[in-house]
Amino acid sequence: MIKKILITIVCLFTSLIALADVLQVKENAPKTYVVQKGDTLWDISAMYLNEPWLWPQLWRINPEVNNPHLIYPGDTLRLVFNVQGEPMLVKGKPSLKWSPQIRKTLKDQNPISYLPFDVVAPYLDYARVLTGKEFAQAPYVLGGDEKYKSNMEGALLYVKGELNSQQHYAIYEKGEPVIDPQTQESLGYHAKLIGTAQGVRKGNLTDKKPSSLYLDSSNQEIRAGSIVLPVNEGQLYPAVYAMQAIKGKDIEARMISSRNLVREFGKFEVVLLNKGERDEIRMGEVYGIYRQSPDVIETDDGPIYEEDASSWYRLTRPNASDRRISMPKEQIGHLMVFKVLEKTSYAIVLATHKSVHIDDTVGAP
Repeated sequence: MIKKILITIVCLFTSLIALADVLQVKENAPKTYVVQKGDTLWDISAMYLNEPWLWPQLWRINPEVNNPHLIYPGDTLRLVFNVQGEPMLVKGKPSLKWSPQIRKTLKDQNPISYLPFDVVAPYLDYARVLTGKEFAQAPYVLGGDEKYKSNMEGALLYVKGELNSQQHYAIYEKGEPVIDPQTQESLGYHAKLIGTAQGVRKGNLTDKKPSSLYLDSSNQEIRAGSIVLPVNEGQLYPAVYAMQAIKGKDIEARMISSRNLVREFGKFEVVLLNKGERDEIRMGEVYGIYRQSPDVIETDDGPIYEEDASSWYRLTRPNASDRRISMPKEQIGHLMVFKVLEKTSYAIVLATHKSVHIDDTVGAP
Protein backbone atom coordinates (compact mmCIF):
# COMPACT_ATOMS: atom_id res chain seq x y z
CA MET A 1 0.00 0.00 0.00
CA ILE A 2 2.82 2.42 0.88
CA LYS A 3 4.37 1.73 -2.53
CA LYS A 4 1.10 2.69 -4.22
CA ILE A 5 0.93 5.86 -2.15
CA LEU A 6 4.46 6.92 -3.11
CA ILE A 7 3.86 6.17 -6.80
CA THR A 8 0.71 8.26 -6.68
CA ILE A 9 2.49 11.16 -4.97
CA VAL A 10 5.30 11.12 -7.54
CA CYS A 11 2.68 11.27 -10.31
CA LEU A 12 0.94 14.15 -8.61
CA PHE A 13 4.02 16.28 -8.22
CA THR A 14 5.83 15.42 -11.45
CA SER A 15 2.96 15.71 -13.93
CA LEU A 16 2.77 19.51 -13.64
CA ILE A 17 1.02 21.83 -16.06
CA ALA A 18 3.30 24.38 -17.75
CA LEU A 19 2.39 27.86 -16.59
CA ALA A 20 2.14 30.99 -18.71
CA ASP A 21 4.16 33.27 -16.42
CA VAL A 22 7.42 34.71 -17.69
CA LEU A 23 10.48 33.46 -15.82
CA GLN A 24 12.58 36.05 -14.05
CA VAL A 25 15.98 34.75 -13.00
CA LYS A 26 17.52 36.25 -9.86
CA GLU A 27 20.47 38.56 -10.43
CA ASN A 28 22.59 36.55 -7.98
CA ALA A 29 21.59 33.16 -9.43
CA PRO A 30 24.65 30.88 -9.69
CA LYS A 31 25.90 29.99 -13.17
CA THR A 32 26.65 26.48 -11.98
CA TYR A 33 25.55 24.46 -8.97
CA VAL A 34 26.55 21.06 -7.63
CA VAL A 35 23.55 19.17 -6.27
CA GLN A 36 23.88 18.37 -2.56
CA LYS A 37 22.35 15.55 -0.56
CA GLY A 38 19.09 16.75 0.95
CA ASP A 39 18.34 19.23 -1.85
CA THR A 40 14.85 19.36 -3.35
CA LEU A 41 13.76 20.72 -6.72
CA TRP A 42 12.04 23.57 -4.86
CA ASP A 43 15.31 24.49 -3.09
CA ILE A 44 17.28 24.57 -6.33
CA SER A 45 14.59 26.47 -8.23
CA ALA A 46 14.40 29.02 -5.40
CA MET A 47 18.10 29.80 -5.93
CA TYR A 48 17.29 30.81 -9.50
CA LEU A 49 13.72 32.16 -9.45
CA ASN A 50 11.79 34.64 -7.32
CA GLU A 51 8.74 32.49 -8.08
CA PRO A 52 10.03 28.94 -7.62
CA TRP A 53 6.58 27.44 -8.25
CA LEU A 54 7.38 28.08 -11.94
CA TRP A 55 10.12 25.45 -11.82
CA PRO A 56 8.64 23.28 -14.64
CA GLN A 57 9.58 26.06 -17.06
CA LEU A 58 13.12 26.24 -15.69
CA TRP A 59 13.59 22.47 -15.98
CA ARG A 60 12.49 22.30 -19.62
CA ILE A 61 12.74 19.10 -21.57
CA ASN A 62 16.24 19.03 -23.03
CA PRO A 63 18.79 16.34 -23.86
CA GLU A 64 20.59 16.91 -20.58
CA VAL A 65 17.77 17.14 -18.03
CA ASN A 66 14.90 15.17 -19.54
CA ASN A 67 13.54 14.24 -16.13
CA PRO A 68 14.39 16.46 -13.13
CA HIS A 69 13.51 13.58 -10.80
CA LEU A 70 16.61 11.76 -12.12
CA ILE A 71 19.05 14.37 -10.82
CA TYR A 72 21.42 13.01 -8.20
CA PRO A 73 23.63 14.52 -5.50
CA GLY A 74 26.95 15.37 -7.11
CA ASP A 75 25.46 16.32 -10.49
CA THR A 76 26.55 19.71 -11.86
CA LEU A 77 23.77 21.99 -13.11
CA ARG A 78 24.33 24.95 -15.48
CA LEU A 79 22.15 27.97 -16.17
CA VAL A 80 21.88 28.57 -19.94
CA PHE A 81 19.54 30.44 -22.29
CA ASN A 82 17.95 29.03 -25.45
CA VAL A 83 17.61 30.82 -28.80
CA GLN A 84 14.45 32.57 -27.53
CA GLY A 85 16.40 33.92 -24.56
CA GLU A 86 14.53 31.69 -22.10
CA PRO A 87 16.49 30.36 -19.09
CA MET A 88 17.06 26.63 -18.70
CA LEU A 89 18.88 24.42 -16.23
CA VAL A 90 20.99 21.76 -17.92
CA LYS A 91 23.23 19.08 -16.51
CA GLY A 92 26.96 18.53 -17.00
CA LYS A 93 30.01 20.58 -17.95
CA PRO A 94 29.95 22.78 -21.09
CA SER A 95 32.58 20.71 -22.89
CA LEU A 96 30.84 17.43 -22.22
CA LYS A 97 29.70 15.56 -25.35
CA TRP A 98 26.44 13.74 -24.88
CA SER A 99 26.23 10.09 -25.84
CA PRO A 100 24.50 7.00 -24.45
CA GLN A 101 26.18 5.92 -21.23
CA ILE A 102 25.49 4.08 -18.01
CA ARG A 103 25.17 6.11 -14.83
CA LYS A 104 27.41 4.87 -12.04
CA THR A 105 25.83 5.47 -8.66
CA LEU A 106 26.16 4.16 -5.16
CA LYS A 107 23.49 1.70 -4.08
CA ASP A 108 22.19 4.06 -1.43
CA GLN A 109 22.12 7.10 -3.72
CA ASN A 110 18.65 8.34 -4.67
CA PRO A 111 17.56 11.07 -7.07
CA ILE A 112 16.45 14.32 -5.47
CA SER A 113 12.71 14.82 -5.08
CA TYR A 114 10.43 17.81 -5.42
CA LEU A 115 9.22 17.70 -1.80
CA PRO A 116 9.96 15.45 1.20
CA PHE A 117 7.34 12.82 0.39
CA ASP A 118 7.90 11.04 3.70
CA VAL A 119 6.39 14.14 5.37
CA VAL A 120 3.44 14.54 3.00
CA ALA A 121 2.50 10.89 2.35
CA PRO A 122 0.78 10.09 5.68
CA TYR A 123 -1.42 13.18 5.37
CA LEU A 124 -2.63 12.36 1.87
CA ASP A 125 -4.42 9.25 3.07
CA TYR A 126 -4.93 9.53 6.81
CA ALA A 127 -5.28 13.19 7.87
CA ARG A 128 -8.93 14.18 8.35
CA VAL A 129 -11.10 16.79 10.03
CA LEU A 130 -14.67 15.50 10.45
CA THR A 131 -17.88 17.14 11.60
CA GLY A 132 -19.88 15.74 14.52
CA LYS A 133 -22.43 14.47 12.00
CA GLU A 134 -19.75 12.63 10.01
CA PHE A 135 -18.50 10.96 13.19
CA ALA A 136 -22.06 9.93 14.09
CA GLN A 137 -22.79 8.46 10.64
CA ALA A 138 -19.49 6.59 10.12
CA PRO A 139 -19.20 2.79 10.52
CA TYR A 140 -17.91 1.92 13.97
CA VAL A 141 -16.28 -0.95 15.86
CA LEU A 142 -18.69 -3.25 17.73
CA GLY A 143 -16.11 -5.57 19.27
CA GLY A 144 -13.68 -8.35 18.42
CA ASP A 145 -13.52 -12.12 18.01
CA GLU A 146 -12.38 -12.43 21.62
CA LYS A 147 -14.27 -11.13 24.64
CA TYR A 148 -11.87 -8.24 25.20
CA LYS A 149 -12.82 -4.63 25.85
CA SER A 150 -9.84 -3.50 23.78
CA ASN A 151 -8.02 -5.02 20.82
CA MET A 152 -4.46 -4.91 19.50
CA GLU A 153 -2.69 -5.93 16.28
CA GLY A 154 -3.78 -9.29 14.88
CA ALA A 155 -7.30 -9.09 16.24
CA LEU A 156 -10.39 -9.65 14.13
CA LEU A 157 -12.76 -6.70 14.49
CA TYR A 158 -16.49 -6.56 13.83
CA VAL A 159 -17.84 -3.32 12.44
CA LYS A 160 -21.36 -1.98 12.02
CA GLY A 161 -21.38 -1.02 8.36
CA GLU A 162 -21.06 -2.58 4.93
CA LEU A 163 -17.29 -2.61 4.37
CA ASN A 164 -15.57 -4.22 1.38
CA SER A 165 -13.14 -7.12 1.61
CA GLN A 166 -9.56 -6.39 0.47
CA GLN A 167 -10.11 -2.65 1.06
CA HIS A 168 -7.75 -0.87 3.46
CA TYR A 169 -9.34 1.04 6.33
CA ALA A 170 -8.24 3.54 8.95
CA ILE A 171 -9.60 3.53 12.49
CA TYR A 172 -10.11 6.86 14.27
CA GLU A 173 -11.08 8.34 17.60
CA LYS A 174 -12.74 11.72 17.99
CA GLY A 175 -10.07 14.27 18.83
CA GLU A 176 -9.97 17.93 19.81
CA PRO A 177 -12.43 20.38 18.23
CA VAL A 178 -11.16 22.58 15.39
CA ILE A 179 -12.18 26.23 15.87
CA ASP A 180 -11.74 28.95 13.25
CA PRO A 181 -9.48 31.57 14.92
CA GLN A 182 -11.03 34.33 12.78
CA THR A 183 -14.77 33.61 13.12
CA GLN A 184 -14.84 31.20 16.11
CA GLU A 185 -16.89 28.82 13.95
CA SER A 186 -16.63 25.13 14.73
CA LEU A 187 -14.97 23.49 11.71
CA GLY A 188 -15.21 19.94 13.05
CA TYR A 189 -12.97 17.63 15.06
CA HIS A 190 -9.54 16.18 14.52
CA ALA A 191 -9.86 12.52 13.56
CA LYS A 192 -7.13 10.84 15.63
CA LEU A 193 -5.66 7.86 13.77
CA ILE A 194 -5.34 4.87 16.11
CA GLY A 195 -5.01 1.93 13.72
CA THR A 196 -5.27 0.48 10.22
CA ALA A 197 -7.08 -2.66 9.09
CA GLN A 198 -7.82 -4.85 6.09
CA GLY A 199 -11.34 -5.77 5.00
CA VAL A 200 -12.05 -9.50 5.43
CA ARG A 201 -15.80 -9.96 5.03
CA LYS A 202 -18.57 -7.60 3.95
CA GLY A 203 -21.49 -7.18 6.29
CA ASN A 204 -25.18 -6.56 5.71
CA LEU A 205 -26.99 -3.85 7.64
CA THR A 206 -30.44 -5.16 6.69
CA ASP A 207 -29.69 -8.59 8.15
CA LYS A 208 -27.74 -7.03 11.05
CA LYS A 209 -24.56 -8.84 10.02
CA PRO A 210 -21.35 -6.95 10.87
CA SER A 211 -18.39 -6.54 8.56
CA SER A 212 -15.08 -8.12 9.55
CA LEU A 213 -11.69 -6.41 9.60
CA TYR A 214 -8.21 -7.73 10.33
CA LEU A 215 -6.37 -5.23 12.53
CA ASP A 216 -2.88 -5.06 11.01
CA SER A 217 -1.49 -2.08 12.96
CA SER A 218 -2.41 0.05 15.93
CA ASN A 219 -0.77 2.72 18.05
CA GLN A 220 -3.17 2.23 20.95
CA GLU A 221 -5.86 -0.22 22.02
CA ILE A 222 -8.91 -0.31 19.76
CA ARG A 223 -12.19 -0.11 21.65
CA ALA A 224 -15.85 -0.34 20.70
CA GLY A 225 -17.18 2.88 19.22
CA SER A 226 -14.05 3.82 17.23
CA ILE A 227 -15.05 4.82 13.71
CA VAL A 228 -13.78 3.16 10.53
CA LEU A 229 -13.16 4.94 7.20
CA PRO A 230 -11.61 3.74 3.92
CA VAL A 231 -8.05 4.69 3.04
CA ASN A 232 -7.94 6.55 -0.26
CA GLU A 233 -4.73 5.00 -1.58
CA GLY A 234 -4.53 8.00 -3.91
CA GLN A 235 -7.39 7.02 -6.18
CA LEU A 236 -9.30 10.22 -5.44
CA TYR A 237 -6.45 12.53 -6.38
CA PRO A 238 -6.08 14.07 -9.86
CA ALA A 239 -3.69 12.65 -12.43
CA VAL A 240 -2.32 16.16 -13.06
CA TYR A 241 -1.27 18.35 -10.15
CA ALA A 242 -0.98 21.96 -11.35
CA MET A 243 1.22 23.97 -9.00
CA GLN A 244 0.35 27.65 -9.23
CA ALA A 245 0.33 30.88 -7.29
CA ILE A 246 -3.22 32.04 -6.60
CA LYS A 247 -4.46 34.97 -8.69
CA GLY A 248 -7.71 36.90 -8.50
CA LYS A 249 -8.61 35.44 -5.11
CA ASP A 250 -9.10 37.66 -2.10
CA ILE A 251 -8.37 34.98 0.49
CA GLU A 252 -6.87 35.45 3.92
CA ALA A 253 -6.46 32.18 5.79
CA ARG A 254 -5.05 31.35 9.20
CA MET A 255 -3.04 28.42 10.42
CA ILE A 256 -4.92 26.45 13.08
CA SER A 257 -2.33 23.88 14.08
CA SER A 258 0.95 22.31 13.01
CA ARG A 259 2.09 18.72 12.58
CA ASN A 260 4.20 18.77 15.76
CA LEU A 261 1.60 20.79 17.71
CA VAL A 262 4.02 23.69 18.23
CA ARG A 263 3.35 27.41 17.75
CA GLU A 264 6.66 28.22 16.04
CA PHE A 265 8.17 26.20 13.22
CA GLY A 266 10.05 26.31 9.91
CA LYS A 267 10.48 24.73 6.51
CA PHE A 268 8.59 21.53 5.59
CA GLU A 269 6.23 21.74 8.55
CA VAL A 270 2.67 20.61 7.75
CA VAL A 271 -0.06 23.00 8.89
CA LEU A 272 -3.86 22.96 8.97
CA LEU A 273 -5.60 26.02 7.45
CA ASN A 274 -9.05 27.36 8.36
CA LYS A 275 -10.10 27.53 4.70
CA GLY A 276 -11.10 24.69 2.40
CA GLU A 277 -13.17 23.66 -0.57
CA ARG A 278 -16.10 25.95 0.28
CA ASP A 279 -13.66 28.90 0.14
CA GLU A 280 -12.37 27.77 -3.28
CA ILE A 281 -9.02 26.55 -1.97
CA ARG A 282 -7.46 24.19 -4.52
CA MET A 283 -4.75 21.53 -4.36
CA GLY A 284 -1.39 22.75 -5.64
CA GLU A 285 -2.01 26.42 -4.89
CA VAL A 286 0.97 28.36 -3.52
CA TYR A 287 0.30 31.03 -0.92
CA GLY A 288 2.45 33.59 0.81
CA ILE A 289 2.94 33.55 4.58
CA TYR A 290 2.55 37.01 6.10
CA ARG A 291 3.30 38.58 9.47
CA GLN A 292 1.73 41.76 10.78
CA SER A 293 4.32 44.32 11.86
CA PRO A 294 3.47 45.89 15.24
CA ASP A 295 1.65 49.24 15.24
CA VAL A 296 3.38 52.34 16.56
CA ILE A 297 1.93 55.29 18.53
CA GLU A 298 3.53 58.69 18.22
CA THR A 299 3.93 60.36 21.62
CA ASP A 300 5.50 63.58 22.78
CA ASP A 301 8.53 61.54 23.80
CA GLY A 302 8.77 59.79 20.44
CA PRO A 303 7.27 56.72 18.74
CA ILE A 304 6.52 53.70 20.90
CA TYR A 305 4.92 50.34 20.26
CA GLU A 306 1.31 50.25 21.39
CA GLU A 307 1.94 47.39 23.77
CA ASP A 308 4.66 49.42 25.49
CA ALA A 309 2.35 52.36 26.24
CA SER A 310 1.84 52.85 29.98
CA SER A 311 -1.53 52.62 31.69
CA TRP A 312 -1.23 56.32 32.53
CA TYR A 313 -0.73 57.18 28.89
CA ARG A 314 -3.76 55.12 27.88
CA LEU A 315 -5.85 56.84 30.58
CA THR A 316 -4.84 60.40 29.74
CA ARG A 317 -4.76 59.95 25.98
CA PRO A 318 -8.14 58.44 25.06
CA ASN A 319 -7.65 59.56 21.48
CA ALA A 320 -4.37 57.70 21.13
CA SER A 321 -5.80 55.93 18.10
CA ASP A 322 -5.54 59.21 16.21
CA ARG A 323 -1.77 59.04 16.63
CA ARG A 324 -1.48 55.35 15.85
CA ILE A 325 0.42 54.36 12.72
CA SER A 326 -0.67 51.04 11.25
CA MET A 327 2.29 49.06 9.97
CA PRO A 328 2.13 46.77 6.91
CA LYS A 329 2.19 43.01 6.70
CA GLU A 330 5.42 41.50 5.41
CA GLN A 331 5.81 38.24 3.53
CA ILE A 332 8.12 35.80 5.29
CA GLY A 333 7.69 32.63 3.23
CA HIS A 334 5.57 30.35 1.03
CA LEU A 335 3.42 27.29 1.57
CA MET A 336 1.57 24.94 -0.77
CA VAL A 337 -1.82 23.31 -0.26
CA PHE A 338 -1.65 19.55 -0.89
CA LYS A 339 -4.95 18.29 0.56
CA VAL A 340 -8.32 20.05 0.62
CA LEU A 341 -11.31 19.21 2.82
CA GLU A 342 -14.69 20.96 2.96
CA LYS A 343 -13.84 23.59 5.59
CA THR A 344 -10.12 23.08 6.11
CA SER A 345 -7.01 22.16 4.14
CA TYR A 346 -3.49 20.88 4.72
CA ALA A 347 -0.43 22.74 3.46
CA ILE A 348 3.35 22.36 3.69
CA VAL A 349 5.75 25.24 4.35
CA LEU A 350 8.05 25.39 1.32
CA ALA A 351 10.38 28.21 2.35
CA THR A 352 10.71 30.88 5.03
CA HIS A 353 13.39 33.35 6.09
CA LYS A 354 11.97 33.58 9.62
CA SER A 355 10.36 31.16 12.03
CA VAL A 356 6.67 30.83 11.19
CA HIS A 357 4.17 31.50 14.00
CA ILE A 358 0.77 29.86 14.25
CA ASP A 359 -0.82 33.34 14.25
CA ASP A 360 0.69 34.36 10.90
CA THR A 361 -1.73 34.81 7.99
CA VAL A 362 -1.81 33.18 4.56
CA GLY A 363 -2.70 34.98 1.33
CA ALA A 364 -1.78 35.64 -2.29
CA PRO A 365 2.03 35.71 -2.79
